[in-house]
Amino acid sequence: MNQKSIHVLLLESDTRYSLLLETLLPDDRFLLSKEPSITLGMARIEADPQIAVALLDETLLAREGGMKIFSQLQNAVPRLATIIMAEREDSENALNAVHEGVQDYLVMPELTRHLLIRSIQYAVERKRSEAALLEAEEKYRGIFENIVEGIFQTSADGKYISANPALARIYGYDSPEEMKQRLTNIAQDLYVQRGRRKEFISLMERHDIVKDFQSEIYRKDGSIIWISENVRAVRDTSGKILFYEGTVEDITDRKRSEQQLRNSEALYHSLVENLPQNIFRKNLAEQFTFANKRFCDMLGKPLEEILGKTDFDFFPPELARKYQKDDHLIMQTGRMLETIEENHPQSGEKLYVNVVKTPLYDATGEIIGLQGIFWDITEKIRTEEKIRKATQDLAESQEKLSAKNKEMEDDLRMAREIQQAIIPQQYPSFPKHAAPEESTLQFFHRYIPTGAVGGDFFNILALSDTKAGVFICDVMGHGVRSALVTAILRALVEELTRFASDPGELLTHINRDLRAILQQSGTPLYTTAFYMVVDVETGQIHYANAGHPKPLIARRASGMVDVLKNDSGKSNPALGLMASTVYPTSTSHLDNEDLIILFTDGLYDVEYNADMLSPEWFQSEVKKRIDLPAGAIFDEILEQLKGYCNGSGFSDDVCIVGMELKSKPN
Repeated sequence: MNQKSIHVLLLESDTRYSLLLETLLPDDRFLLSKEPSITLGMARIEADPQIAVALLDETLLAREGGMKIFSQLQNAVPRLATIIMAEREDSENALNAVHEGVQDYLVMPELTRHLLIRSIQYAVERKRSEAALLEAEEKYRGIFENIVEGIFQTSADGKYISANPALARIYGYDSPEEMKQRLTNIAQDLYVQRGRRKEFISLMERHDIVKDFQSEIYRKDGSIIWISENVRAVRDTSGKILFYEGTVEDITDRKRSEQQLRNSEALYHSLVENLPQNIFRKNLAEQFTFANKRFCDMLGKPLEEILGKTDFDFFPPELARKYQKDDHLIMQTGRMLETIEENHPQSGEKLYVNVVKTPLYDATGEIIGLQGIFWDITEKIRTEEKIRKATQDLAESQEKLSAKNKEMEDDLRMAREIQQAIIPQQYPSFPKHAAPEESTLQFFHRYIPTGAVGGDFFNILALSDTKAGVFICDVMGHGVRSALVTAILRALVEELTRFASDPGELLTHINRDLRAILQQSGTPLYTTAFYMVVDVETGQIHYANAGHPKPLIARRASGMVDVLKNDSGKSNPALGLMASTVYPTSTSHLDNEDLIILFTDGLYDVEYNADMLSPEWFQSEVKKRIDLPAGAIFDEILEQLKGYCNGSGFSDDVCIVGMELKSKPN
């Protein structure tokens, strides 16, 4: 927790709990107030946004409406953390309360100062974490709902678990809900090619990921389109597939372009028989004198059954009359006719055909008939309509996306302010009441996140008047997810302060708890961390390292810069990877004016002269400036790095923490 006091409101009708709480809660960390009823308390909480925690007398809660009145309180003030206080243990009541959203359930006879403080702090932190997670979920939901690509989750047995509106549109449905109701068997209802789903399952079982899996699928209206799927398998800890998730892109236009290219090549190397158009010729008597194979296939007749026949032998009378009327006009005027015909076959959907008819002449220039060529342009017409609709939708989506971007920028700005608040702004003094400039230990830091929020974090703990704990960590990745994990780590460090005197034991407990949290969320993240305890009386340093860059000791008396290595000479894994990892504690010492420098790998994750910098580079730069004050060392090296970046900024979060011993240990 930071130095700001936590405002606590006690809701009870008598003084049983208030007298006890006044003795248990330290005045400098908590502000305690009281109301005799939940109704008055609710009004007080709504009027005072500083109140972070409400302690509810279980007897008062039952008397004023039980969980019903609690639900009203929770709905009225969602930001509020709540803890129920009871006279005696009641497991059923406690479980019901937690299910309803209560953060903790404390029994008065078992209440201790440590338990009460820990419960309040944990309740506040959990509420903050819940709020952060809700913000992240809302951002993800906005992207999920508005992205133009289809996104889905399907079960192993071929049912849709979830889908976004874009996927429903691609498949021709009005909503994801309608799509999930209609498509209950993906293998049978979606794919045109039989066995295509089995091929997909086989690939997923072998590789756990499939990229650009192209298939023909049926839309809701029965039309067929091409899609490309990028999918991964999500498994549980035992390796069993839980579901598949991925994206879908409509590649019908791309496939059509590929087909047109193949057709163009075929046209170049083929004669009329292999043209993709239907071609025919008629004489003045409207009898067919020629037809290419495609036209024959269209009618479903061999050429010998077409020659000498008329339109009335193959088409409905109304269509045959229309065709012959057009033919007579061409043969009488000698003009070419090009038109788009709209057909409504009884067995299918409306079709569009592009028709070109030209007169045929003999050697004397007399018209002896006509030649016709036509092709189905149904998909073209539909595609043009889709393009017009897509253009309109894109314009609307861009406007909505701009608004969403503005909202996300505001959210990220607030998240940055919150994260900056949890970074130490003041350092403890040693001994406790010493003025900052007279403290035996002097601290310095520089913190530069690459984005709105960062994944680096550090904290300085005053363990006693003579012992200080320094913790630094670097969460994998950037952005909101990494920032949320730093908040979890901060809470874990605060919660596990009873182990803070033993660095190895503290990292071991943090690793176990972090691993449990990440497993529940299904988030593949890890964190490097370093923690040390310094005793200013003896000059001893005890430390443990979880895959973090090794800190430096600038020994000003000798002009040397050493590396803090593990006593075993072996590296230890990062936090959050294996729950069973035990971190050993190593030992070193400090002399007067020695400076310890802790840092994250973003400091040297910079390219210079086609090579990446290294920890050894940083060590040499510190040695060049060993006689400068710590703050000047940090600032000069950072300015040098900014020059290497050519104004593009750092590619990773940067955090540097320095600790200097100002008086020689006894």
